Amino acid sequence: MTQDEIISFVAAMDGVLTLRPAPGDGSPDVAWGDTFFYYAPDGVVPAAAQPFATIVTKNLPGDATSRLDRPDAHRVNIAAGKEEFTRWTGRPPGGREPATTAPAADDTVVAHPVYAAAGWLAVVNPGPRTRTATAELLSTAHRLARARHERRPGPSGG
Repeated sequence: MTQDEIISFVAAMDGVLTLRPAPGDGSPDVAWGDTFFYYAPDGVVPAAAQPFATIVTKNLPGDATSRLDRPDAHRVNIAAGKEEFTRWTGRPPGGREPATTAPAADDTVVAHPVYAAAGWLAVVNPGPRTRTATAELLSTAHRLARARHERRPGPSGG
């Protein structure tokens, strides 16, 4: 899946706010070129919420295992939740295993190299093997984010 395919797929879900930081918009330059997906039916980034999925396009300090310094490389990161994380990795999130230092294989669902303990999964350059799984995991992350939003007290949540 290309970045544009992922963005179109997620943006079509209800209540999604898609942010694509770029020079001149006030965002930090480390975020430029990446994409962040929030469940925000009012169109405002939730104050206390993290995105439910992201697309990153470059290596970050402490996170070079995805080798995103290659041309056209990207990684979709998905807050898939405990059940999906356990199903895909064979272990529950939250363990104290160190982040892997082995290069991530393209088109493979893996524990996120930094946020695995929080139940995040990742796919570097999703392709034919992971297209369906990536879409299903993104749908699950969206559903979980919507449920969290609806439980929040306040005018727009629970």
